[in-house]
Amino acid sequence: MYKARLFLAHLVLAISLLQPFGARAGAIDAFVGSYEGTAEFEFNNKIERRDMSTTIEAGDDGFIVGWTSVSYRSDGRTKTKSYTIEFSPSERDHIYKSAMKKNLFGKATPLDPLRGEPFVWARFEGETLSVFSLFINEVGGYEVQEFHRSLAPGGLDLVFQRVHNGERQKEIRTLLKRIK
Repeated sequence: MYKARLFLAHLVLAISLLQPFGARAGAIDAFVGSYEGTAEFEFNNKIERRDMSTTIEAGDDGFIVGWTSVSYRSDGRTKTKSYTIEFSPSERDHIYKSAMKKNLFGKATPLDPLRGEPFVWARFEGETLSVFSLFINEVGGYEVQEFHRSLAPGGLDLVFQRVHNGERQKEIRTLLKRIK
């Protein structure tokens, strides 16, 4: 009888320890794929256009988000920015830390915002995957960039916001269509 209770206690403990990891791994599955879209938005009293793409992949312990943004200037020039960030689980459910550099022991760690580097993290909330980047400037001011990617028929609804010292500077909304 004692062995049966001990076995049952160990089984319950094992299941409870594995549950968060299974739930975490499954959260990314619906988002995995490649997406593209175009956004038109107003900024500084001008209509601007931007081509955007996102790729989301499941990783060994977390996931990888890559994105590219092509801005079209009024003088005909274009500006392209691309980022790829690996995320791994944090100690908190549904919150993931970025793994953007390796420490002395080879462990992936976040960047340091007090050195002018972005501090980046991600979270799942319902059907939305959000990625946040915090920048601290040389005088202690801050900027937060938010990328909210929500599951939508045929792709992802993207809402990008840039907030500088508490004031919203820019907002872009578009549908990114699934291409893979």
